[in-house]
This record gives sequence, C-alpha cells and structure tokens, in this order.
Amino acid sequence: MSKTLIRGAKVLGGEPQDVLIDGRTIVEVGSGLSAEGAEVVEADGKVLLPGLVDLHTHLREPGREDSETVLTGTRAAASGGYTAVFAMANTFPVADTAGVVEQVYRLGQQHGYCDVQPIGAVTVGLEGRKLAELGAMHESAAGVTVFSDDGKCVDDAVIMRRALEYVKAFGGVVAQHAQEPRLTEGAQMNEGVVSAELGLGGWPAVAEESIIARDVLLAEHVGSRVHICHLSTAGSVEIVRWAKSRGIDVTAEVTPHHLLLTDELVRTYNPVYKVNPPLRTERDVYALREALADGTIDIVSTDHAPHPHEDKDCEWAAAAMGMVGLETALSVVQETMVDTGLLDWAGVADRMSFKPAVIGRAAGHGRPVSAGEPANLTLVDTAYRGSVDPAGFASRSRNTPYEGRELPGRVTHTWLRGKATLVDGKLT
Repeated sequence: MSKTLIRGAKVLGGEPQDVLIDGRTIVEVGSGLSAEGAEVVEADGKVLLPGLVDLHTHLREPGREDSETVLTGTRAAASGGYTAVFAMANTFPVADTAGVVEQVYRLGQQHGYCDVQPIGAVTVGLEGRKLAELGAMHESAAGVTVFSDDGKCVDDAVIMRRALEYVKAFGGVVAQHAQEPRLTEGAQMNEGVVSAELGLGGWPAVAEESIIARDVLLAEHVGSRVHICHLSTAGSVEIVRWAKSRGIDVTAEVTPHHLLLTDELVRTYNPVYKVNPPLRTERDVYALREALADGTIDIVSTDHAPHPHEDKDCEWAAAAMGMVGLETALSVVQETMVDTGLLDWAGVADRMSFKPAVIGRAAGHGRPVSAGEPANLTLVDTAYRGSVDPAGFASRSRNTPYEGRELPGRVTHTWLRGKATLVDGKLT
C-alpha cells in the first residue's frame, strides 16, 4: 500500500498539521512533512478526526436485505466518516447464536468499507424469556462483547439480572432498549400536549425512565456494566447522572435526531418522524445536549434504522419506526453541539470515536491521531453547508428526517487502516 500525506489538516480541530500514512499506520504527525513517494491530500484546514465508531447500527442482514445489507450499510458508514459499526441483533434470523454473528462479522470483513462488530441478542429470538448463547457468541470468531435485544426491552428483571451476571465474567456489557411495554401499548408518539391535540397514543417518558432506574440498580447490585440505548428524556438524564454519582458502571448514548428534532414535527403526520423512542419536547432536546456536553451522556450513536419505501410511505399508524442516520450524524452533531459552542472537535472525537470504541472494545479504533496508531481517519470540511438529498445516499433506504434541510459539514475522506474508502466525497 502506498504512502499518503494529509497536508494542512486541523487534527481534532487544532492547528494545521501534516499526517503521513504508510501502509496501515500513521507514521508521522507534524509540520512540513516530506511528500516524497506519497499521494498528497490537500486538507486546506479541514478537520481530521479519528474514524468514527457507531455503537448502534441496524444493517438488517440477514433477512431484511430489501432495506439494507452489510455492504450498503457499511458503504453508508464510510460515507459518514465511520470506520467501525456495531450491528444490532434484530435480524431474521435473530443474531442469538454464534453462527449468525459470525456470518455478519465475515460479511463486514469481506466488503471492507468499515469494520463490523455484531451485537448479540440477550434473549433467544428477542422474546425476553430465555438467555441466548452469550458465552458462545463471545467465544466465536466475532468475539461479541455487547448484547442487546434492541427494538424490544428486556423487561423481565430476573432475566436482566442474569444477563448482567453472565456478561460480567468476560467484561461484556448489556445495552438496554429502555421501554416498559405495558406503559407503551398502542403508543404512537411522545405523550404530551401534541399527542393530546393530535389524538395519537402517548408514549410517556416514565416508560423509559422506570426501566433505566431499575437497570442501574441491578447493575450496581451485580457489579456489572449496563449501557442505555438512545436515551431521550430529561428525566432519564437525571437518573443516569445520579447513577454515575454513586459509582454505578453505566454508560448512555443519544442519537443525532434526539439532539435536533422535537415532537412538534409529528403535526405533519409524516411517518419519517416516527421513531422509537419517539421525538420528545424542546426541553428534552436541550437537556440531552447539555448532558452530552458535560459527559453524563457518554456517546452519540446513530440508531441507523433503514426501511424500504413501502414501510414508511403509508399512514402514520401503520408506518415502521426508525430513521437512517449514518450519513448525516456528524453534520447534525456539528449543528447542535459544535456550532452552538457546547463541544469542540476534540469533544466530538471523544463522543463519536474514543468512548464508543472503549465501551464496545473495538480494537484499533478510537485511537489518537498520532504516530504508531492505525490509520483509521475521517476528514471533514466543516465550512461546507448544504441541503440533504437522500437520492445520493449510499444506504439502500431513504427514510431520513432531514430531506431538504440545510446542515453543516461534509465528510470528504475516510481511511480504514490506511486504505481510502471515501475520496472527495465519493466511495472508492
């Protein structure tokens, strides 16, 4: 593999520097580096970040290749600046055995746009009744360390306790989709003023908050790790903040759409805004931003949830829940966190690369941009501003809530272990 010199990049938003890649590795970072024998990428003050890591992606394969595949999903990831994604287990068949997680893992290796780390199901068939083969999935070639029934909540406290006890033996983590099912029967959107006015079934904040409260106490009792998926309410923030103050081993994520969008958008009845958990209030949005800034919320995860056209282009009640997000995540974070002054680019690297890699134990990812480290990198034109056109997405699905919306920032280059997967905004 030839050398590459990235010239004049603002590493983590700092002063412009040159970064020299030789093969799979960063070999030098400094000013005025020699370009002899190297392909030169003129960064012109663009921001260079470590490759992004998404702890919460739905790749749909096996079983729903009409909405996404490992190939199309990882191409979307590379377009968005990601070098590693964690693939959720709610596939068909469910990723609850060593065989299924190994299939997903090897497809990621085969396509080569980013590393794919499968997430194993907590329970057999996501049914919440019997623990899945957690140990076998961990010991498989995929080396699973994160387990989740995402899309469904592990609502049985005994099952959740057993899962926490089991993964503790090998340092794993249970990622909980916090949704008390009895409190959300027939729910269509956030419970509040807007749901009352529209006559849609309300999804109360307490349905999320009560599960988080229970699970942090279980994690404390067991002495294990719990991760909260797509946290969405101000009350949930306060519970996680309290748990961390007690020393409980809890981490939490927020999605880009919960940092920007509110339930007021549901007034359009456009199913593109239907998502689980639902869009919340402006008060919740600002609480989430503040919590991400102060570290109460550890990371940003996309919850990239592709759906074919027919599953979204229908009446609200019948529409599937979810939004695609891999290709717009960094732009939304720039809009909500960087351009508002809540985070600098070093903070973005921390929340979108360093910490998710630590939580998921993604070897070789979330590393400093320095000599000797793997060349997993993302170059961002932060001065760019343009409207979102889903027709240009690499994802197989187009269910984005940002169509036609102007957002800042554009990923121009992505490198996976020194190999360019995205050059000048185009996939290689």
